[in-house]
Amino acid sequence: MTDPTPQAAAPQPAAPLSETDDKLWAQLSHFLNIILLIPALIIYLVFGPRGARTRVESKEALNWTINVTGAAIILGILTLIPFLGILFSLLYFALIVVNIIFAILGGVKVNAGGSYRYPVNIRWIK
Repeated sequence: MTDPTPQAAAPQPAAPLSETDDKLWAQLSHFLNIILLIPALIIYLVFGPRGARTRVESKEALNWTINVTGAAIILGILTLIPFLGILFSLLYFALIVVNIIFAILGGVKVNAGGSYRYPVNIRWIK
């Protein structure tokens, strides 16, 4: 007698990225840092294992965005302090502007065929 329920096939590992896709996802990991934490994390987890370049660049972008997101949360809380709120608001704005500039620089450098390292970056993920 046969079992009426079909056996599910084991999931197959995802195919490696082509060279152009690897470059695209590596580039997007930097450009999408403008949105902060989530895009770099998704690219690192989903596409990182499939492409060497994407793994390196998304890890660098994720480390940067972890630092920026943490600093943005802290500065956002500190803006509530009376009399110093304006200073912390300006620092928050400066942080966002620096993040946008570095994200664009990183994406452009990876698009040109290089690799980008953020100048001030604590590398949480090794």
